[in-house]
Amino acid sequence: MKTNNFSILKITMLAALVFLNLSAFGQTNYSLSSNPELKVTGTSTLHDWDMKSSTATGKAQISLENSKIDKITNVTIIMPAESIKSGKGGMDRNAYAALNTKNHKEVKFNLKELVAKGSSYEAIGDFTIAGVTKAAKFPVTATISGEKVTVKGKHDFKLTDYSIDPPTALMGTVKTGNEVSIHFNVTFQPTK
Repeated sequence: MKTNNFSILKITMLAALVFLNLSAFGQTNYSLSSNPELKVTGTSTLHDWDMKSSTATGKAQISLENSKIDKITNVTIIMPAESIKSGKGGMDRNAYAALNTKNHKEVKFNLKELVAKGSSYEAIGDFTIAGVTKAAKFPVTATISGEKVTVKGKHDFKLTDYSIDPPTALMGTVKTGNEVSIHFNVTFQPTK
């Protein structure tokens, strides 16, 4: 009887270990593909503005089921702060000074959770901008093409939330608005 109970316990433990290992291997490592579309938009007392970047790195663990995201974890996207460009040197210099890019070289997002909301999702995570990390929650859409996962969305925030003084120009006569948005259109593909 003892031997039989011990054998059943061993088989149960072995089955549990196999199930846990299969669950862990169900997710695939993904990397951010080249040329992501990243943009920061805002206003000023003179005109609306935008700054763009197509430089970022990222990683994620994703499992797909029936052409839908079943689970996504360990998502990190990092953009070099000085990769965003407006096409105007003076504006870029003012932006880099406001972001203190000498000391804070990256803008970073870490996803904690992706919550399904009908046909779209809500991203919950942390943005780190100018060395300040804040919780963020914003809507995103995800489309799947083969094994590639494309995520689009926009996060609205205030510069002062990240201890950034809105930049000024022309001796203070032109001032950047406090409200800005980060727009993104990024594609993840399985890591090779």
